[in-house]
Amino acid sequence: MLEIGWFSAKLFFKGKLIRDPQYFWQQTAIGASIGLLLLIVPLFLHFPLWLTVILSSVTTGTIMPFLLQDFRMK
Repeated sequence: MLEIGWFSAKLFFKGKLIRDPQYFWQQTAIGASIGLLLLIVPLFLHFPLWLTVILSSVTTGTIMPFLLQDFRMK
């Protein structure tokens, strides 16, 4: 199992694992931006830190599979 992970990591860093890297990074950036906004905006509204962390983590974890549902590997 570690061998498969190592092989995948090597292909990823060589740029041969992801079929459309631009799409992958675009969707990842969208998800990370949404998570960051959900972390920062409530803090400016003086919500407790623990609540904003839970809110942004759960939301980001929920939307990432939907953003990357069309993700294809070689």
